[in-house]
Amino acid sequence: MAYVINDSCVSCGSCEAQCPVGAISAGDSQFEIDANTCIDCGSCAGVCPTGAISQG
Repeated sequence: MAYVINDSCVSCGSCEAQCPVGAISAGDSQFEIDANTCIDCGSCAGVCPTGAISQG
């Protein structure tokens, strides 16, 4: 199951740089994860300073 970013996201961009497949991009109000591209590695969740990323 793909990871998701919740409303705690502060748009710092830390997660985008950690994604090995480029599944994370800046959305209108926060970063977003493309569920079809996400490989469930969890790299993004490990670097999120606000804990906004979890398995969906």
